[in-house]
Amino acid sequence: MKLSVVIISGPCGVGKSTITKALVNNIEKTMLVEGDLLFHMISDQTMNWEQKLAITWQNILSVTNNALQSNLNVVIDYVVEDELDWFISQLTNENVEVYYIVLIANDEAIRDRIEKRGDIELLHRSSQLLQELSTKQANIPFYMILRINPSPKSSKIWRKK
Repeated sequence: MKLSVVIISGPCGVGKSTITKALVNNIEKTMLVEGDLLFHMISDQTMNWEQKLAITWQNILSVTNNALQSNLNVVIDYVVEDELDWFISQLTNENVEVYYIVLIANDEAIRDRIEKRGDIELLHRSSQLLQELSTKQANIPFYMILRINPSPKSSKIWRKK
């Protein structure tokens, strides 16, 4: 039986955590990998953002490969900018299907969610990511457009990579 790696990407505040937690609760033998947690584990103030991002992706890959080796499915909650092809090429388990989903919502809906959470410092980055992810041609086949608050029901729509 094939294992699954589900990668949920999208701008800050779009609902990645809501969707990934719903998926983990509905897929047997699954590990949730939260990229933000791995990123914030790095406390070296001498590193720049790009260096921390590279280490974070290496850690996401290591945790994913370890989970697959333990016969666990993996759900990843993190923003994917240019790392997808590299990540897939580095998976050590050949008996795996990778699903990539880019969550997109309008800027106003995302802004409202961020403000309700009190994460005002993320507004600029979220708007920047929304623009970047929604205009990237390679992402178009993987869009899941959220018109209202994301719900676990919408997590049943997967587009296979």
